[in-house]
Amino acid sequence: MTRHLAITMGDPAGIGPEIIVKAATRLKDQTKEGKLRLTIIGSGHALRRAEQQLGFDSEIPEARMDGDWPSLCFIQADAEGEPILPGQLSADGGRMAFKAIEKGVQLAMAGKVGGIVTAPLNKEALNKAGFHYAGHTELLAELTGARGSVMMLAHGNMRVSHVTTHVALEDVPKRLTPERLRLVIDLTHKALRNLGIANPKIAVAALNPHAGEGGLFGRQDIDISAPTIAKAVSDGLDIVGPVPGDTVFVKLRAGQYDAVVAMYHDQGHIPVKLLGFDIDPATGKWMDLSGVNITLGLPIVRTSVDHGTAFDIAGKGIANERSLIEAIEFAERLAGER
Repeated sequence: MTRHLAITMGDPAGIGPEIIVKAATRLKDQTKEGKLRLTIIGSGHALRRAEQQLGFDSEIPEARMDGDWPSLCFIQADAEGEPILPGQLSADGGRMAFKAIEKGVQLAMAGKVGGIVTAPLNKEALNKAGFHYAGHTELLAELTGARGSVMMLAHGNMRVSHVTTHVALEDVPKRLTPERLRLVIDLTHKALRNLGIANPKIAVAALNPHAGEGGLFGRQDIDISAPTIAKAVSDGLDIVGPVPGDTVFVKLRAGQYDAVVAMYHDQGHIPVKLLGFDIDPATGKWMDLSGVNITLGLPIVRTSVDHGTAFDIAGKGIANERSLIEAIEFAERLAGER
């Protein structure tokens, strides 16, 4: 029998409740037939508000952590406090987001769900609630006891994992070590195999312009990346690099690689989001959002949407659920390989 996937609501003041209800509507046939089983964890008040606003034709039933679940159900993350209003940052929103993730991790670690799919949280609200994490990746690593986790973004054939993420740019060179780079390479290779790519080819992006230009622009690519790549190749992996950052993503898009290892947050995020966010040229507004965030190196499957809480449009009924549906699909595939 297909195991449930847990969907954590993220910050209830964001677009999480709305995209969850919209995704549940689009996936209704699959859940009714039992081909897909989803357990939503978050604020009941926010979920019911979204159901009413969007005209969801049947209330998603509430379940208990230790009970039997229908194929689509809801679990309350924590006690409701003051009303959490769409678009308004609050400590309660951060608390509810944390508690949803905490419950999702508990269920995944116990094997009751095959993985967790996370809607976006707000880092300021999370910290305001007393949970001091830079984001989901760091929070999940601590809750699961993972020693080293890696963020991978995926949009079509654009798969990009990161050596560093939520750190100041000046700290990136210090965090590029042979051990960290090899961990990212190995986890990326494993993830690609789990996604059905038998012999993955991975490129490592250069940290410096022109891969350091023979040492003129820095030696990290020469002294750290190149020897680490050479060792991975000698161990039988198909790895190339360091490839200059201004061409490596063009080659990835052309299908020359199956994934790229990026050195820092913006180096990896910009190309994926540039392609994944569909813009209406006439109005300049986003028409569609595509892309998935996958955390590698955890003892559980975790995928996420590739966008934020979007407080500016929360509660307006215009948020797009495509990224959430893609995250659910990726979680299904990855959970099936465990």
